[in-house]
Amino acid sequence: MPRKVDYEDRRRRIAEAVCTLIARSGMESVSLRDVAAEAGVSMGAVQRCFRTKEDMLLFALEHISQLVAERANQRIAATSTPQAAATLLSHTLAELALLDEASRTQAHVWLAFVAHAPASEKLAAVLRDTYGKLHDLIAWLVRYGQGTREFLRSLDPDREAHTLLALADGLTAHVLAGHHSPATALATLQRHIDQLLADTPAR
Repeated sequence: MPRKVDYEDRRRRIAEAVCTLIARSGMESVSLRDVAAEAGVSMGAVQRCFRTKEDMLLFALEHISQLVAERANQRIAATSTPQAAATLLSHTLAELALLDEASRTQAHVWLAFVAHAPASEKLAAVLRDTYGKLHDLIAWLVRYGQGTREFLRSLDPDREAHTLLALADGLTAHVLAGHHSPATALATLQRHIDQLLADTPAR
């Protein structure tokens, strides 16, 4: 009796293979043959999962976007005791900036997709959706801090979310380029978070 194929698991394996190749050699290295070899499946198996290379890239981007968002949300959900809003925001932004060594592959892949987005409206649409969700998460954390009187009441949560998300995204590139170390990038994030605190003089 033929073995039943778990196509969703196979699609995830292929997505991870795409990400590995991008991190290793860039977007140009993603060929059907190399993805199949990296995933340990046949070229036909890849073609049965994805009609085109763009479909495969879109799924890989959605896969890594989900991983990044889940890490940020899990950081909040895993908090068993109430934590200061500034602490939650700091940890969340550190996750989104992909600063630790374990996140280096994801950081390479994320920036490769961002760089490629102007040439693909479909990739750009996925990035916009992901950025929108991350923006909402950060804005919620700012509002949470205002509700606990930890952050300045005069802050516009949406404006601060735009600033902090752009800062985290930019620091990802700066760390990969060697302009910042992960430690100095974290310190930069923390300085901006400190400016939100209610006991900090208004800007």
